[in-house]
Amino acid sequence: MFQSRKDTVYIVLAGIFITNAIVAELIGGKLIDVGSAVMSIGILPWPIVFVTTDLINEYFGEKGVKRLSFITAGLIAYTFFVLFFAMKIPATGISSVSSEQFNAVFGQSQLIIVGSIIAFLASQLIDVTVFHFVKKRTGNKMIWLRSTGSTVISQFFDSFIVLGIAFWLPGIIDTKTYIISGLTGYTVKLIIAVGMTPFIYLGHSVIEKYIAKDGK
Repeated sequence: MFQSRKDTVYIVLAGIFITNAIVAELIGGKLIDVGSAVMSIGILPWPIVFVTTDLINEYFGEKGVKRLSFITAGLIAYTFFVLFFAMKIPATGISSVSSEQFNAVFGQSQLIIVGSIIAFLASQLIDVTVFHFVKKRTGNKMIWLRSTGSTVISQFFDSFIVLGIAFWLPGIIDTKTYIISGLTGYTVKLIIAVGMTPFIYLGHSVIEKYIAKDGK
């Protein structure tokens, strides 16, 4: 049993965080057109990651976020490790999913995997650093500033690191496409981050009321 309601909150937030981070990696190989730029569909679960990162930052501090980030990076690596062996095992003739179909979906290149993990860790560590830098100067006020501000800075690095390692360095895309695609993904994340601000306040309200019952 958990010792307190706050322990339960951490477990729930950690579960949501890890699930969405891994799902984002699994679907990230699908690219979509956004205007004239290309963007990974893996951006879809990141709004939830934004919210849970900020809530964990708020209630469990830098150590809570860093510990969870390293655990999640390890689980992402483990996921791709399992998929690697799963792709080596041929599908039976009655399987509704052929080996070719399975490999086409989950057979992301090693550079994409490496880029994703490095980008994830870098952005999370930058996010927690900026978040607490702002919080030390604003106290418990201006939740929106530390939440949105940390996301604005951290996701700039995230947007360019994964594209750079997976597509630009090996010469799959040229520098112009790299910059345009990176800026497009970053802009979309900014819009999402701003749009998710009310949910940060909602999350704070729900958690405060829940953990307050510990003192009763």
